[in-house]
This record gives sequence, C-alpha cells and structure tokens, in this order.
Amino acid sequence: MKNRRILIGIGGGIAAYKVCEVISALFKAGAEVRVILTQAAQEFITPLTVTTLARHPAYTDQSFWKPLYQRPLHIELGEWAEVFLIAPLTANTLGKLTYGLADNLLTNTVLASRCPVLLAPAMNTDMWEQVAVQRNWQQVLQDQRYQGVDPAVGLLACDRVGTGRMAEPPLILTNIESLLHTAGKRDLLGKHVLISAGGTREYLDPVRFIGNPSTGKMGLALAQAAVHRGANVTLVHAPVSWEAPSGIRAIAVVSAAEMQQAMFECFPDADITVMSAAVADVKPAEFATEKLPKSSLPSALKLEFVTDIVAELGRRKQPHQQLIGFAAQTGDIVTPALQKLQAKKLDAIAANPIDQPNAGFGSSTNQAILIDNQGRQQPIALGSKLQLAHHLFDFVQSLATNS
Repeated sequence: MKNRRILIGIGGGIAAYKVCEVISALFKAGAEVRVILTQAAQEFITPLTVTTLARHPAYTDQSFWKPLYQRPLHIELGEWAEVFLIAPLTANTLGKLTYGLADNLLTNTVLASRCPVLLAPAMNTDMWEQVAVQRNWQQVLQDQRYQGVDPAVGLLACDRVGTGRMAEPPLILTNIESLLHTAGKRDLLGKHVLISAGGTREYLDPVRFIGNPSTGKMGLALAQAAVHRGANVTLVHAPVSWEAPSGIRAIAVVSAAEMQQAMFECFPDADITVMSAAVADVKPAEFATEKLPKSSLPSALKLEFVTDIVAELGRRKQPHQQLIGFAAQTGDIVTPALQKLQAKKLDAIAANPIDQPNAGFGSSTNQAILIDNQGRQQPIALGSKLQLAHHLFDFVQSLATNS
C-alpha cells in the first residue's frame, strides 16, 4: 500500500461511518488517500473527520463549484487515482453511474478517471431488491472498470434484518489490495479455479488427532485473488476459523480422506488447481469410537500412509489443466520443491520457507520461490498472502503464454 493513491467517494448513508475505518487503515499502511464527500454524506460524517483521518483536506461539491485549483478538480483527481472506492454506494449514485450521469464532484470525477472503481453498496433491503436497482447493479458491473463488493445480510439501521449492510472494512481493503495489483484486469474470467486449504485432522479417537498448525490463510488468499480476477472458485478447506467470502463455493472437510474425495470430484471441471492445503501424510491405523482413557493410550502409535492427493491429481491431469503445488520447507527449500514438482507432475510449485520470521503457518504474510516445470524460478519477497497469491496467478498465466 505504501505511496499508492486511493481515491474514496463517500455517499449518503449511515454506513459512511465504516468508511472512516477504511481511510484510517489505508493511511496507516502508507497509502495516499483523497476523499470526496457528497452533500448527503455530510449529513452523516463531517469533512473535518475525513480530513483528520486522511491527513488531507476533504473535497466537497463546494470545492467543485468554486474551484481554487489550476486545473479542474475532477480532472486532477481522476488522473491522480490508482483505485477509486465508492462507499457506501447509494441507489441514487448507482443509477447515475449506470447511465453515465454527472451532476456533482463524485460522479464527474468517475467520468474523468480511467482507474478501476470498487463499488460497495449499502441500503435498505427493499431498496436493494427493487427490480430497477438490481438491473442497474448488474448493468454497471458489465463495465470492466467496475468491480463490486455485494452487501451482506444482517441488522440494518432501519431495524430490518436482511441484505443491505455495506461490506465490512477488512473485505473492502482486501479488494483494494487486489485492484492495486491487477489494475482491474480479470484475466481468469471464465476459468474454474480449484483450491485446497487448511490442515487436515486424522483422529485417533473422538478427541485426539494428528494435525498441523496450518490455518488455511494462504488458501483463502488464493481464493480471494482468483475471484477478484474473475474466476469461478471452489475452495475445499479443512477446519478453519474463518468463513469463505461470498462468490466462493466452499466445501468443508476434516480428514485427508474427505479432502481426497472432494478434490477428486471437483478436479475434472477445474482449469487451474492449487493444492495449498497441509494434508496429513499418515493417520492412525485404528480409530476408537469412544475417547480412550489416558491409561489405554498406546505407547507406540501404529500409523498408515494416506493417499498422496496431489500426486494422484498429477496422474489424472489433462493437457488443458494446470496443477500447482506448495512445498512448506525448512533450510534448503528449492531442492525438495524441485523433487516434488517432478515426481508429482506439477506445472509449478511454490516453495515456502516456514522457518523464516512472519512466513508460513498462521502468519498473515508469506514469501516463496515460484518454480515451473522448465526450471524457471521467481523469488517473491515477504508480503501479504494476498500479494503472494496474485504473484502466483501471474506466474501461472505466464506458463500458459509460454507454452
């Protein structure tokens, strides 16, 4: 985010207060933030609030109609922005965007810009479900410039429980981060991406299991990046603490056997499969249906190997399919990753140094060396897992270009 240029347009709605958190988070991440307040937005939050959070004066229609700038303000702001967020997006502003209308600073700036525009609607459920509003929403999203974050279901300010809550700030920030990387391109449009995530559990009894510290955050980031790039995404995940965002088909599993079944069923329809899950290598040979007393625990646990899912997928892979693996390693990460790449017939692999600070299991950041089946290597420096996910899909797209 450092030194990236984010323009935010705030519409008139109670959800405007949530945008303050977005502004604050962007500033703390090092971004340059400029904010436009519509006249209606000023009924909910003040220009002073926005100015304080962004460390830059807020822009209003008064700034637009009484210009104090060398160049027209809407042209200046439109050319400056790398990403344009409009939140909350009202039904009124949505209608203007749909038909290219411009009667205030916000809508004029949209027409004077070429950067991707992220839309986060918020309104009463009955308003959101109106035929005209839904028609406008679908129509505006047909324009490649616009990407949307659908409203969520919950308690609204009108005391109604239904669809209409503006997306929460963390989700909006994730979408902004993706747009800064992709500049709005949807190069996975029409592709089906299959992703595995999390650490499987192999139970000894109903309480105890063999597991690993994977949280599935890398798989979640891969799924988010793929959706943001236009893909249809299926995410097969072991037990995790998060919920998959809307737009992602999520299949919850527990054991390696359950993950194997789900992956094998979904694999034939996948164009790109990314195996980022930490799947168990072994499982207890016997399972006790009731919790074993401590005194009955075996001194030596008999184990048996589980199916190597990614290796079997490699055997089943068709020429049009791409299969990507992950190798979580300590010490030398390249040599074992190359061996896994070749032995399991992968198209590429991400070698992860899990013994490095802020990388690997449980962290919000990661680093890797991406390797393809021709031996090409691309180091990815430490950054967010979403950034690594986008670098991986860039790498995968380059494989298709070079083949």
